[in-house]
Amino acid sequence: QVQLVQSGGGLVQSGGSLRLSCQLSGRTLEGYSIGWFRQAPGKEREEVSCLSRDSNQPYSIESVKGRFTVSRDNGKNMMYLQMNSLQPEDSAVYYCNADLSQYGEYWGQGTQVTVSS
Repeated sequence: QVQLVQSGGGLVQSGGSLRLSCQLSGRTLEGYSIGWFRQAPGKEREEVSCLSRDSNQPYSIESVKGRFTVSRDNGKNMMYLQMNSLQPEDSAVYYCNADLSQYGEYWGQGTQVTVSS
């Protein structure tokens, strides 16, 4: 059974940092695209940062550039989102995502990030 299990998140003050982690089981993460999404109340889910399967160049949306960093450890089948200088507008439920091509697309269970002002 393939699944992504998230950890991390929580409550942090404005300007603080958090790291989200996600572990894939049942398949190897190496060679596939990964990404982090978030959804705030009343808003659409948006992709925050991603790392394509054939590039080591991460992509992030403008609002988090320079603050969020997506990374992966293929040996541990792990993916991470390091979030620095967090702002109240970053508050949302965050989801990890792995696109395993013909093996399917998988989502983590979601984790709440709340940034207090």
